[in-house]
Amino acid sequence: MSQQLLTWLAVLAFLLGMVALVLEIFVIPGFGVAGMAGLILLAWGVLLLAVDFTQATAALGVAVILSVVVFYLGLKFMARFNLWQRVTLGTRLEKDEGYVAGQVDLVHLVDLTGVALTPLRPAGTAEVAGRRLDVITGGEYIPAGTRVQVVQVEGNRVIVKRADEAM
Repeated sequence: MSQQLLTWLAVLAFLLGMVALVLEIFVIPGFGVAGMAGLILLAWGVLLLAVDFTQATAALGVAVILSVVVFYLGLKFMARFNLWQRVTLGTRLEKDEGYVAGQVDLVHLVDLTGVALTPLRPAGTAEVAGRRLDVITGGEYIPAGTRVQVVQVEGNRVIVKRADEAM
C-alpha cells in the first residue's frame, strides 16, 4: 500500500472516529456502539499516521494514562470547589413535600363516580371521591366535564368509563 493512500486512510479513520464520537455525544444517548467505534477509529487513525509503530503505541498509551489522570484531577477539582452541585441534581423528592411514588390504596375507588377534569383520550385526569387521579379509558374518548365511573384498578392504573355506560 502506498504511503499516500495510507495517510489518507488514516485521516479518514480519524475523521470518521470524530464523527462517531460527536454522534454519540449529541445525538445517540448513552455510551454504546458509536462511542466505542469512534474511540477505535481515532486510535487506529493515530496509529496509521505514525512512522514507527512502537513509538505510536507508546504515545497512545501515554495519552490514555494522561487522560485518566486529568479526569481524576478534574473530579477532585469539581468536588473541592463545589462545582459538582452544578452538574448533578441535588434536590430530593420527599414524602413530606407531597411526592408519592405509588398509590396502592386505590382499590376502594371501584364503582365510585367522578368527573373528567380533562378530556380523556384515552388518558387524562378525573376527580373521584374528592381526589384528582390520572385515569385511562378503555380506548374511547370522553370529553371534560363528563361523569365517569371507576370500573377497574390495576396497581396505579385507574380505568374508567362514562357513568351511563358503566351500569
